[in-house]
Amino acid sequence: MKDDERPHEDDLPPAEQAAWLRARLESLNHEYYVLDAPSVPDAEYDLLFRRLQALESQYPALVTADSPTQRVGAPADGAFGAVVHGRPMLSLANAFEIDEVLAFDRRVREALDEPSLRSDPAAGVAYTGEPKYDGLAVSLRYEHGVLVLAATRGDGTTGENVTANVRTIRGVPLRLRDGALWPPVIEVRGEILMFKADFDRLNAHQRALGEREFVNPRNAAAGALRQLDPSVTARRPLRFFAYGVGEVSGAFEPDTHWALLDWLRDLGLPVSAERERLDGVRALLDYGRRMLARRASLPYDIDGVVYKVDRRDWQERIGFVARAPRFAVAHKFPAEEALSRLLDIEIQVGRTGVLTPVARLRPVFVGGTTVSSATLHNEDEIRRKGLMIGDEVVVRRAGDVIPEVVRPLIERRAELAPLGQGDGLRVFAMPTHCPACGSLAVREEGEAAWRCPAGLYCGAQRRQALLHFAQRRAMDIEGLGEKLVDQMVESGLVRTPADLYRLDVAALAGLERMGEKSAANLVAAIDASRARPLARFVFALGIRHVGEEVARQLASAYADIDAMMAEDWLAVQAAKTERQKDNARRRARGEALLPVPLEGIGPEIMQALARFFAEPHNRDGVIELLAAGVRPLPAPERRSAGMPPGADLPTAAADEAAADGAGGALPALPLAGLSFVITGTLPTLGREAAADLIRAAGGSVAASVSRRTRFLLAGEAAGSKLDRARELGVPIIDEPMLRSMLAPHDHAPDGGKDAS
Repeated sequence: MKDDERPHEDDLPPAEQAAWLRARLESLNHEYYVLDAPSVPDAEYDLLFRRLQALESQYPALVTADSPTQRVGAPADGAFGAVVHGRPMLSLANAFEIDEVLAFDRRVREALDEPSLRSDPAAGVAYTGEPKYDGLAVSLRYEHGVLVLAATRGDGTTGENVTANVRTIRGVPLRLRDGALWPPVIEVRGEILMFKADFDRLNAHQRALGEREFVNPRNAAAGALRQLDPSVTARRPLRFFAYGVGEVSGAFEPDTHWALLDWLRDLGLPVSAERERLDGVRALLDYGRRMLARRASLPYDIDGVVYKVDRRDWQERIGFVARAPRFAVAHKFPAEEALSRLLDIEIQVGRTGVLTPVARLRPVFVGGTTVSSATLHNEDEIRRKGLMIGDEVVVRRAGDVIPEVVRPLIERRAELAPLGQGDGLRVFAMPTHCPACGSLAVREEGEAAWRCPAGLYCGAQRRQALLHFAQRRAMDIEGLGEKLVDQMVESGLVRTPADLYRLDVAALAGLERMGEKSAANLVAAIDASRARPLARFVFALGIRHVGEEVARQLASAYADIDAMMAEDWLAVQAAKTERQKDNARRRARGEALLPVPLEGIGPEIMQALARFFAEPHNRDGVIELLAAGVRPLPAPERRSAGMPPGADLPTAAADEAAADGAGGALPALPLAGLSFVITGTLPTLGREAAADLIRAAGGSVAASVSRRTRFLLAGEAAGSKLDRARELGVPIIDEPMLRSMLAPHDHAPDGGKDAS
């Protein structure tokens, strides 16, 4: 929230400003911790909190005992019994900038005043780095190894008794492991949270029931933990991670924080797999950068990382301030949610003619960048969220994810008008005609999107179609970027992809910022693209639902584009359906199954292929490309085997050969008939290299995990696909296991890691 948005606050005397900020923060605390209904993103709360801190720092006399800066959280709700913590559950000081992390390390070194640190300026303090979970802090009290009490943080001294609900969380042991290690009393501190994939499934269930969706995983976890009926909590997918201890009696405690976490793990408590031992402040900053890069791929939300001095005797020496330890700091990442204003909704025409509403926003810094626009997906999504032009809205950007408008702050509508900001609030309506070419927009039955049916005759689609055609994974025409395509389309120089192959240096040199050398380079790049693999060519055509993997499957089944254009796709789908029914009967009789044509290409894709090739101007466009000298190369397996078009489609001879194992078959491949999905970062192989190995060995690679998936190949930082595979019972393998399956067919060179 910017200062100029609340002029009535800034004009107040400091004492009244502080009173307003305290009241506002207490109200937000109540909404989040007691009502489980936050009205603003965390970033706004943090901003208000820091404003109050700055004000109290400037005017120390304004500090009050009940100020949010002097306490940790919200008071306990009387619906749950109050619990006094054996040792206070303190919060952490925040560092938002690199300079603040450097200052933290400097304060640690000064407080320790160690001779070894003074004599060697390069010597670093040993720290432990951990992810800062975006969940709900709790304390678990074990007596003689048995869980007897669980409490929320509350105000840091007194929390709420949530024992009955915590006992339902499977990750929380009811009895600690290894009786020889049990201390008589141990308070384990940690975080209750919900994984992203579990949160998405929970909200899908809420939508199916027509019930209110949860705002974010932390809100969902907090609400689940504070259910009066523990059976409701038991149905929510909550997780727990331990990160420290409170009261401990009658046991030898480890000397370092790292060893403490190992000890908790040995007792049977989950601890972070992403923690690292760090030597010196440079290692802190490097860990923070790496965790920020991994943020979006982690299975749970984090809003930063935590740095703690590793030696526990040094922690005691450094000590505490009123609300936080001085030996630890939370390095907060850029907020993934922030407030903005929905200034307008414009329509963007996509490559396939989809009319997508795009939010034009008051610029806001979120997710590490300034955002001024965000996708609204479709008309139904706008209606579902209840958005009005002029609304104050929550904007979210996680990692490299496209920014989105999460929700409007409906309660702010009444506040906007007195500030002179409510004028112009209005309901959005989808246009009846394409804003680019004026064609009548259509919405097909069963679809959420409106479309412009004009195809390449629509200037907006022409531009996007050309960019798609020229992209690296399609025809790979280097140098053909957005600005150049805009000039070509606006000048009428290029109307179809085939026109690209008729360009010469003289025509291109006349364009803005295009000299003869640049024009010659582009003509050479276009000429080089005439001989691309058939799969790339099919993908470049921009057929609806035909991505790279489907294009590869089609190129493996057909020798050339002429065979695809001549195919009766509806007949192929009918034959495929009949083959699947026949296989079901064979399976019931215990007989060998026959190969299914175009496995993984379903009716929707077949219909899209039929519609595309039935459209005269699409066929003409392909014929023009071939006439312009484009010669797509057959798939390698077809070239080596000399297979004719459609050779793997069902025929009577193929049926007999498949059933009898007759001659003419190619040598058996180790992964023949097996479907794989790849996720995460592999040790030596990039995803494309791994996929190529699998395909060369007869397997197939799909984009998503389903019940038909035979193996999930998982690397580091595997995300929701790993959760889905576990849910469906799909076997999970790593790169060494894949190589053992391929042996002796694995001839991949060492390395080959790519950025995919």
